Amino acid sequence: MATVAENIVRTLRANDIDRVYGIPGDSLNGFTDALRKDGTIRWLHVRHEESAAFAAAADAAINGELAVVAGSCGPGNLHLINGLFDAQRSRVPVLAIAAHIPTSEIGTGYFQETHPQELFRECSVYVEYVADPVQMPRLLEIAMRTAVEERGVAVLVIPGEVALAEIKDDRAAVIERARPVVVPSPSELEKAAQLLNAAKNVTILAGAGVEGAHDEVVALADKLAAPIVHALRGKEFIEYDNPFDVGMTGLLGFASGYRAMESADTLLVLGSDFPYAQFYPDDATTIQVDIRGSQLGRRHPLDLGLVGDVRATAEALLPRLAEKSDRSHVDDAVAHYRKTRAKLDELAVPAKGKNPIHPQYLARLLDENATDDAIFTADVGSPTVWAARYLTMNGRRRLIGSFTHGSMANALMHGIGAQAAQPDRQVVALAGDGGLAMMLGELITLTQNRLPVKTIVVNNSSLNFVELEMKAAGFVTYATDLENPNFAAVAEALGIFARRVERSEDLPDAVAEVLAHDGPALLDVVTERQELSMPPAISAEQVKGFALYAIRTVMSGRGDELLDLARANWRQLF
Repeated sequence: MATVAENIVRTLRANDIDRVYGIPGDSLNGFTDALRKDGTIRWLHVRHEESAAFAAAADAAINGELAVVAGSCGPGNLHLINGLFDAQRSRVPVLAIAAHIPTSEIGTGYFQETHPQELFRECSVYVEYVADPVQMPRLLEIAMRTAVEERGVAVLVIPGEVALAEIKDDRAAVIERARPVVVPSPSELEKAAQLLNAAKNVTILAGAGVEGAHDEVVALADKLAAPIVHALRGKEFIEYDNPFDVGMTGLLGFASGYRAMESADTLLVLGSDFPYAQFYPDDATTIQVDIRGSQLGRRHPLDLGLVGDVRATAEALLPRLAEKSDRSHVDDAVAHYRKTRAKLDELAVPAKGKNPIHPQYLARLLDENATDDAIFTADVGSPTVWAARYLTMNGRRRLIGSFTHGSMANALMHGIGAQAAQPDRQVVALAGDGGLAMMLGELITLTQNRLPVKTIVVNNSSLNFVELEMKAAGFVTYATDLENPNFAAVAEALGIFARRVERSEDLPDAVAEVLAHDGPALLDVVTERQELSMPPAISAEQVKGFALYAIRTVMSGRGDELLDLARANWRQLF
């Protein structure tokens, strides 16, 4: 008879899963030995369980299919939690197998004892404890189906001896995702059409929910004469081949995106959970479309909320809409975007002389040299700013990040999963120096698993975005310094091809060389620490904050920092 663990492996194989991310441990022995015996599913060994969960999240995001991660009891599966939060909040399907201490010892304060069901409840759509082999494979099937249908994390907590027990029903079900087409009712569509037809200036805000609906959303914008603003997670799905694109809004966005939202009398929100209330127009009629009814009106008061697929809803709305003859709103927004885009591009130039490299220039060179189907990952903080503003999406490229959970150090970990999921595509991980240092051991994961990820380090010797937040709030920067090693030398010691660049004149050749390398490679780029990533709209509070920062910095005896700040950003301010 097969064991519970062997049945799990058989079921995974039946569902075309050919890799599992994790680190082995004694409570996982039944599962890892079943993988060894089967021989068709790869154990992708990382150096930290957090990385395994982030890798699985990126894998699921890239392929759109269930990804699997496993952790041993206690600290082993506890390390998964940050990456599982990222997967859950990014709405990607992940199955986590969390091994547990022996059943007889639960509740005794046993070695490595935790209560996984409670720990994982907030970061999952399903979590259950397998106390007896008779619960399997039913619970496995429920977990997999829930993860796939609800696009989230499902966790099975399995004591080691239960995994090794014989299973009575050795079936291996194939879990296929249902693909319903959800459209609002005719009366709701008619009400939406009435509001949109009565509007003078319509702006569309597009989020991750516009995936697969590019052409329909563009057609909607054309008929409504509406500029399309995108949230960060919508960038890869709507920015390209879009004559109505006016860039991104939010803290990382463009002035043009902010302006197109503010000047609208009607805002149509499509598949977006954009969280920043201060960037929504105060007096506009607001219509929101989302497949999840629970999302409607969470961020901003609504005049109409519609539950539906963006693509199907757009198709159903189009014939009900009158074509707008007055296109002044969209023409003005697009013209403003062109000016904003030109100003941003003017910043992506080599630094003069021996000055540190502008990070915008690095991002521009990556964009120009990466393949047409490259997968980019970006660390939270300033790397995400430069990725959002300077990496061009074209319908084939992807951009993965911890854009909702906002975890540090995600770029390399996401890069591992993206490369394992798509081994023939170029993967470029844009890492901050703080993020890379936090999970530095995962560079060894690249060499051990022969993953040719290209790691690009934005090395500004600081927790740079944290410093910007401090300055904007009026605080003197503190505890943000990083005393970094030569990351290129570290990478070379780990068996990775690496280059370090400190001058702009050396950067083009280094970028081309690293991206072209056959295998894992790292580029350590010393960038300008004081570069400001200005938000699209500066509030009075931020102006006051910067003034307080300047006064406090001078009074603390660090006036030279202000001179460096002015030198680095003179071109942005004048």
